[in-house]
Amino acid sequence: MTRAEAARRALGLVDLTSLNDDDTPDKIAVLCEQAVTPAGHVAAVCVYAPFVRQCVYALRGTGVKVATVANFPEGALDAGAVRAEVEREVADGADEVDVVLPYAAYAAGDRDGPVEVLRAARDAAAAVTLKVILETGRLQTPELIRAAASDALAAGADFVKPSTGKLQPGATLEAARPMLEIIRASGHGGFKAAGGVRTAEDAGRYLELADEIMGEGWTSPQTFRFGASGLLADLLGEKAAGTY
Repeated sequence: MTRAEAARRALGLVDLTSLNDDDTPDKIAVLCEQAVTPAGHVAAVCVYAPFVRQCVYALRGTGVKVATVANFPEGALDAGAVRAEVEREVADGADEVDVVLPYAAYAAGDRDGPVEVLRAARDAAAAVTLKVILETGRLQTPELIRAAASDALAAGADFVKPSTGKLQPGATLEAARPMLEIIRASGHGGFKAAGGVRTAEDAGRYLELADEIMGEGWTSPQTFRFGASGLLADLLGEKAAGTY
């Protein structure tokens, strides 16, 4: 896949993300402005919960969804707290919630507790899109990644996502493959690449993998996302170069 093709396909799949400790309303206002470009708009902006209402107001009528995070980034094993957190976010107007699987507990052999957390998030999210972050760098093996992705989809996840972006390694093609294979086997669910996807070339490699496993034409904002902060600028640089 050429860089230009990757840029063309990826732009509308981006969850433009700012999850920094120094985020302010002014910084989030700039993020919202960046979400709508002359080349088209991104799929969503993803921000911390205190900024959800601001983004809902700023992005009304643009077609850009507002996403936020829950149980982030630590992946605590407290279903009640996660339920309450997601309920507040949905009440504030979030269209999408990215919740962290209790990955440390899952990697240690506890599947029931983490799945309970995901089910609580699903119940609280109601009709909004729920993405589950597996933190695959801590799960490590393809077998455990497959199991976690399968459990997340069975618990009601609409997407599975490899990384919070706060730990290394983040997103890797090696982790993406078993996740996409589970999505194919399950017959439902989407994939979000997040944690180190910065260039059109990076995006192209994930799109090629999705084409290989899921078939060409599968990727769309309803099935595939890139969680990123710097990727959009690189994609728009390709547009400015006049190559797509």
